[in-house]
Amino acid sequence: MTVHRRFRDRARFGPVQVATYLDGRGVEKHTAACTAPGCGFSADYRDRSAAELAARTHRCKA
Repeated sequence: MTVHRRFRDRARFGPVQVATYLDGRGVEKHTAACTAPGCGFSADYRDRSAAELAARTHRCKA
């Protein structure tokens, strides 16, 4: 079964996007994902500040 997430409160830091969503249990989570082709970086965090820090410090190898 496919998971459909509805992202909100999106922000962009260079090639990395940060967004907030509710997981399957209704808990608010934050994700950071790089949109550069071939990069593949993405991570989920409990705090918005942690996701933004990861986005600001991410260096693409692609």
